[in-house]
Amino acid sequence: MLRVGENGAGKTEIMYSANMSYAQIQKYLGFLLTHGFINKVKMGNPSVSYQVTDKGGELLRNIDGIVEVLEFRNGHNGNGA
Repeated sequence: MLRVGENGAGKTEIMYSANMSYAQIQKYLGFLLTHGFINKVKMGNPSVSYQVTDKGGELLRNIDGIVEVLEFRNGHNGNGA
């Protein structure tokens, strides 16, 4: 969900990209908003977009680092080994 919102995305785009139901999107958007990982940006009436905050970007970078370490430990170090 955060990846889709890096450049700003509407609820429907996030829902389809993340392959989630409307109820799931509502729940997780609420969590991300409450914890400051995304901002709600008014684009017009009633258009709303969600944008990743600096804190959300930091979370994404941390997740990427963890995934990289886990892949390396599992022998997937990116060089075909």
